Amino acid sequence: MKTAFVMSLLVWLWMAGLAVGQAQTRLEMTVSNNWDMERDGELLEVPVSRLEALHLSAERKLVVYDSRGVQVPYQITHDGFLLVPVTANSRSRTRYTLAAGTPDSMQVYACGKYYPERMDDIAWENDKAAYRAYGPALQKSGEKAFGYDIFTKSVPYPVVEKRYALQLDSLSWAEVNRLRSEGRNVEADSLYSTFCYHVDHGNGMDCYSVGPTLGGGTNALLFDSDIIYPYCYQSFEILDNGPLRFSVRLTFRPFTLKDSKSVVETRVISLDKGSYLNRTEVTYAGLTHPVSVIGGIVIHPQNPDGYCFDKKAGYIAYADSTDNVDNDNGIIWVGAVFGEPLTTAGVRWFPAEERKQRNGALGHVVGETVYHPGKSLVYYWGSGWSKAGIPDMEAWKTFLLQFRKRLEMPLEFDIKVIK
Repeated sequence: MKTAFVMSLLVWLWMAGLAVGQAQTRLEMTVSNNWDMERDGELLEVPVSRLEALHLSAERKLVVYDSRGVQVPYQITHDGFLLVPVTANSRSRTRYTLAAGTPDSMQVYACGKYYPERMDDIAWENDKAAYRAYGPALQKSGEKAFGYDIFTKSVPYPVVEKRYALQLDSLSWAEVNRLRSEGRNVEADSLYSTFCYHVDHGNGMDCYSVGPTLGGGTNALLFDSDIIYPYCYQSFEILDNGPLRFSVRLTFRPFTLKDSKSVVETRVISLDKGSYLNRTEVTYAGLTHPVSVIGGIVIHPQNPDGYCFDKKAGYIAYADSTDNVDNDNGIIWVGAVFGEPLTTAGVRWFPAEERKQRNGALGHVVGETVYHPGKSLVYYWGSGWSKAGIPDMEAWKTFLLQFRKRLEMPLEFDIKVIK
């Protein structure tokens, strides 16, 4: 009995000492929501420099707990921020605890990849949607695709890599081609539909048309009332690859604009868990004078009146009926929110002759602002889907307005060492 008591005492003392040691390396983070709306799962950016008291190892591993003591996923970004998804009721505060240590395994929500096997596509996704930017191999082929493409999603886990693997499987294509060579086109089409990423296999699909337009929200310079269409990227660097944020830097070929020689456009695109919109930071090195910049969304003939915009609120939107209205593909809600004040917002219609050059597209709904040399321009673009949580345009507009409000009223936080 005495021995058992002594052992229990030693264990208790060890645990008490451990608790004291942990207290010396724990931080309490208080997150304040000063807005009259719940912030649910929003990613908070905390400078890693604020975590010095944890004395993190070179691997910078830590554990984040919510107020119930449940582990919360996190990510440390390439530019030195700790990303933590936080939830705070309106006009409230919530607390999180941070400690050095090894976290539980974390589910990947945001990720992306370079696909040289698909003409240098860069494709990325989160739990809401997926996107791709076209690359040098596509440009070399002569195909014109200036804008971002949209892949719809209806599941929260990554699916794009699997879609590409199925779409590009050589054995499947060999069988399809064999059937067609034998005149068995119905069988060939049936087989193709089982692996084609233009078909919804229960997780979404590629049913958005880009063509020689700005697609799903691409930026472009506007000079002498003409859109300077950006072609495919020249080089890339993936900066962050999950689990909560994907980011990539795209650099474009030099071009000349009036007296500005060798202008080089660079975009840093980031997509976060839970967000319908990509953050995009744009710079134009080599520009010598301010130039108008637009963010544009293509208007397709399937829904010529499906656009809306609000210059004061700083957003544009469009209800895209997809590339096959009769296929029950749903509606893709495309939108862009601008951090800079807009000089104009509206529709730029193509002349009849130009529509032929744009694969029948009617024009773009655009937001216009001014880019100043030596600075960067930040805006947000992306999409939702009527089959995955966005039922109608009113819901999409409400989201865009609330997104803009979140930009204007970011969550605040305070960090202190727990004594």
